[in-house]
Amino acid sequence: MSRMVLMFLCLLSSASALASTRVVIATATEVNTLDPHMTTSVGSDLSVASHLYSSLVTRGPDLRLQPGLARRWQALSPTRWRFELVPGAHFADGEALDAATVQWNFQRILALGAKARIKPWFALVDQVRVIDAQTVEIDTREPFAALPAQLSMLFLLPPRWSATHDPATDSMPSGPYRIVENRPGDHLLLARNPQYWGPAPAFDEVELRIIPQDSSRVSALLAGEVDLITNIPLSEVQRIEGSGRAHAGAITSTRSVFIKLNTLHPPLDQASVRLALNYAIDKRGMVKALFNDQARVSDCQLLTPAYFGYNPALRPIAYDPDKARQLLREAGVKPGTRLQLEVPGNAYLQGDEVTQVVAAQLQEVGLDVQLVQFDFASWMNKYLKAHNLGDMALLTHAWPTIDADGLLSLLQGSSNYAYYQDPVFDADLAAGRATLDPAARQQAYAAATERLCSQAPVIFLYEQPFTYGISHRIRWHARGDDWLRAFDMSPAMERTDATP
Repeated sequence: MSRMVLMFLCLLSSASALASTRVVIATATEVNTLDPHMTTSVGSDLSVASHLYSSLVTRGPDLRLQPGLARRWQALSPTRWRFELVPGAHFADGEALDAATVQWNFQRILALGAKARIKPWFALVDQVRVIDAQTVEIDTREPFAALPAQLSMLFLLPPRWSATHDPATDSMPSGPYRIVENRPGDHLLLARNPQYWGPAPAFDEVELRIIPQDSSRVSALLAGEVDLITNIPLSEVQRIEGSGRAHAGAITSTRSVFIKLNTLHPPLDQASVRLALNYAIDKRGMVKALFNDQARVSDCQLLTPAYFGYNPALRPIAYDPDKARQLLREAGVKPGTRLQLEVPGNAYLQGDEVTQVVAAQLQEVGLDVQLVQFDFASWMNKYLKAHNLGDMALLTHAWPTIDADGLLSLLQGSSNYAYYQDPVFDADLAAGRATLDPAARQQAYAAATERLCSQAPVIFLYEQPFTYGISHRIRWHARGDDWLRAFDMSPAMERTDATP
C-alpha cells in the first residue's frame, strides 16, 4: 500500500471521527420539568437545565467551584456577599443576563412560595441588591458559608420572556445549548446555542435518550447507538469492559442510599423502633452480595467522606436481628405489623434488589413488609407535592455543594423532604450555619450527625457507587456528584490542523 493511500485513509478516518458532532446520553428517567426553580433532581432536570441556563457559580468535573456568570465573588462580611458578573451576557433573544436578572430570579422563587422546590436552599437569603449592571450583592440573615456552592444549583430564567411563557415546558436559553426537539418519554434533542455568550461546547448536538431498563441501555451502548450510560449494575460494568466495544467503570459517589422512614406516624414515631429496623438489616452482606464489595456501608450518617461536615467518629449500626426483635417487643410492636415499603421504579442503582433484601430481613424480625412499586414521577408527586409518604421508601440523597449545610437540611423540620421533627437536630444545624469558621462548623455538624445516628430517622444503608459505560468516541472524566453534562465531554479525537 502506497504512502499516499495510507495518508488518504488516515485523513478519511480523522474526518469521520470529527464529523461525529452529536453525543447521545441515555438516561433512565425522563425530564419532569424544564423550570429550574421547580425541581431538585440534579441527575435529570437540573442537569438538563445546566445546558440551557446560566448559573452564577458552577462545579467542574474536578468537583471544584468555578466561575460561571459570576467571574469573581467575595464575602464582604459574615452576612454579605458580592458577585461580579461577566459583562455582555444575554439570553438567546437578546434579553440581558445581568444583576437585575439575578435579583428578579430570587424574587420569583420567593413569590412562588412553597411551590418553588428550591426555595429552602435559599431560606437564609434576606436581600438581593443591584449595585450596577455587573455587580450584585446578597445579604443573608445569618452567616451562610455554603452560599457560593449553593448558587451552583440556581439557574437563571429571563424575566421578560417568563412573563409570557411557561418555563416548565418552554425555554429561552442563555447556556451553551437550546432545545430543538422534545418528545416526553422518548428523547430530548439539544443543539448549540449560537447566541451563547461563553465558550462553544465541543458537540453540535446532544441527544438525551430515555431508556428506563438497565439491560436496554447496556445493549444500546454495545450496539454503538448511545455514547454514555450511567447507573448500571456492577455485573454489567464487568460485561461492558470485557466486550472491547466500550469502556465501563465505577467510582465513589457523593450519594447515600437509605430507607426513608415516615416518623410522623406510629410505629415509626419511636426512635427505638427506627433503631430496631437498622439492627435488622445486614448492610455488609448486602454490599457484598449485590455490589461485589464496591459500595461502602454508611457510617450511621448520610454524609460521605467527601462532604465538609462528615463525622469520622461514627460507625455503621451493627447487624443484630435479636436486638431488633427485642427493641420491637419493648416498643409494643406486635409480630405481623404491616409496613409498606415504597419503591420508585428505575430511579436507583439495583433498587429492586435492595428493597427485596430489606423487606426479607425486616420480615425475619417479625414485620409484614409490603413492597409497593411506583413510577418515579408519580412517587415524587406523592412524596413532595401531596406530602403523603408511606411508612418507608427507598431513597438516596446527595448535595452538589458537598457540604453538610445542604444535605442535612433535607431532614430539618421545616423541609418538605423531612418527615421528621427534632428541635435538637434543628438547633445543631442552625449552629453550623451561624458562623463562617470551619472549625466551629465542623463541631456543630458533628453534633448534628451524632443526633441523627441516635434517632435514626432513616435506615442507613450504603454509599452508592457511580457506575457508567462510555463509548470509545468520546472523552469524559467521570464525576460522582450526579451532574451529567455534555459540555464536560469532548470527541475522542480532537480537531487538529496537523498533517497526519
